[in-house]
Amino acid sequence: MDVREAVPAVVTGGSRGIGRAIVERFAADGAPVVFGYVSERNRAEEVAGAVRAAGGRAWAVRADLGEPDGADRLFAAADEHLGGRLGVLVNNAAIPGRTAFDDASAEEFDRVMAVNARAALLAMRHAARRMGRGGRIINVSSVSTGWPGADEALYAASKGALEQPSRVASRALGPRGITVNTVSPGTTDTDLLRGAVPAEAREAVAAMTPLGRLGRPEDVAAVAAYLAGPDAAWVTGQNIRADGGLL
Repeated sequence: MDVREAVPAVVTGGSRGIGRAIVERFAADGAPVVFGYVSERNRAEEVAGAVRAAGGRAWAVRADLGEPDGADRLFAAADEHLGGRLGVLVNNAAIPGRTAFDDASAEEFDRVMAVNARAALLAMRHAARRMGRGGRIINVSSVSTGWPGADEALYAASKGALEQPSRVASRALGPRGITVNTVSPGTTDTDLLRGAVPAEAREAVAAMTPLGRLGRPEDVAAVAAYLAGPDAAWVTGQNIRADGGLL
């Protein structure tokens, strides 16, 4: 993103990991950013405070996107902070849904799909209503749709259900000058990953990756910044794998 082109942005799931890196990158590039969180208010306020201390503008908004009106609340707050203007949406919020295939319940399926797929679709609708020509929608998926683990039936399904509407939206919104793209990170070194995946498994994935390491949140944020900026004006309907060559 070029600071001269910086426009108001909304980022879902922006209080930690990849989402935080995207918020910080956009703000550093000059964009005012509203970002959502669910339960970690202190962490979210820490992110907003760090952005402001660095001279940027960011506001944390509590919105549970698993609830039917979660996206409504997020965008109502965004309208207040951003004056009804919006140039970029990043759908990053997601829950893992890692359950053994035989143990996956209907209730779990509904919750994972609600957060990872339904909320993103609703957010895209909200964003499209507020965007003019040059608007950018960026959806964060995962390489799990192409290389799922044995316990990722729900997660991979939800990300697949995000990727397909992204392609459709790129065609529907293209005539209005709005681009829609997907970023699919590989295994990324976040606190959530470290808490869920043993060190040996992380090292094994790094060894399998041609670039020889795990991804960093900043790696994914850089791809999002490119898609949000003027150099990506002719890029839409794409799924960019930011995985160090893993797939």
